Amino acid sequence: MKTRFNFTNRDIVSIKGFTREEIDYILEIAAAFEPLAEKGSDMLKGKVLAELFFEPSTRTRLSFETAMYKLGGNVIGFAEPGVSSVKKGETLADTVRVVENYSDVIVMRHPLEGAARFAAEYAHVPVINGGSGAEEHPTQALLDLYTILKAKGRIDGLNIALMGDLRYGRTVHSLAYALSLYDVKLNMVSPELLRMRTEVLEDIKTRIDVTEHRDVEDILPELDVLYVTRIQKERFPDLGEYEKVRGTYKVDLDLLRNAKDDLVVLHPLPRVDEIAVEVDSTPFAKYFEQTRNGVIVRMALLALVLGAIKE
Repeated sequence: MKTRFNFTNRDIVSIKGFTREEIDYILEIAAAFEPLAEKGSDMLKGKVLAELFFEPSTRTRLSFETAMYKLGGNVIGFAEPGVSSVKKGETLADTVRVVENYSDVIVMRHPLEGAARFAAEYAHVPVINGGSGAEEHPTQALLDLYTILKAKGRIDGLNIALMGDLRYGRTVHSLAYALSLYDVKLNMVSPELLRMRTEVLEDIKTRIDVTEHRDVEDILPELDVLYVTRIQKERFPDLGEYEKVRGTYKVDLDLLRNAKDDLVVLHPLPRVDEIAVEVDSTPFAKYFEQTRNGVIVRMALLALVLGAIKE
């Protein structure tokens, strides 16, 4: 398999580091990896992925592990810092410089914004950002785009809404940056307290049409994609503020009666109560497909950064 871009040893810290052409290419490679997600491969035999997860994770951590195993590689690391030397006071820089001696690529999740970029400055192996505080989650954005592309057959021309916690939700920050590279109409739906960050809005508004709303019902009949996020309780410095916005939105069958028949409902998961369970069995629901697509996209990314796909 050949590549038109050189991703070997490339850090994946922010979605802002990619052009549209590069993202399209990653999605193209992911599609080619669909069969390998079923039958497996030895493409990365002898390679080691190190996972440094300083925050809880289910989908990101397990999908990266699955992706590596599907390609014949191995996985080391920790799922929470209490079992590592971080508990003894080891700095992030030292942790990275130690772990790179045991691995070929590092995937890291950290509660502090900028942590992945900081780690990449010290590491001599590629660093993949598995979520940095409330900042970004670039690989989630890529799998979200892949899910949209599979469900709708295109990204250009779609009317998309991001709804929920747009202030603290790192997935929507990365997805907004990524979608701004396409010809889409983007709607931001949130309480005033959880509006999309100013720096994100200022950036993406230079490229695409962006509108802000408080009520999703105002725009629901026009939407092609509704991306729902939970309200990030753990990110609030003041739980009193969280209580003001808790349960603001709920997607249920009653709401969806006004939606297009082919509306796609996405969610990065985990959910709390923002999507009713009754929606799961409808054609709208694509959020569990997102989790499978996460394995496929991360297989493609690992193969690219580890040089298994070359010109």
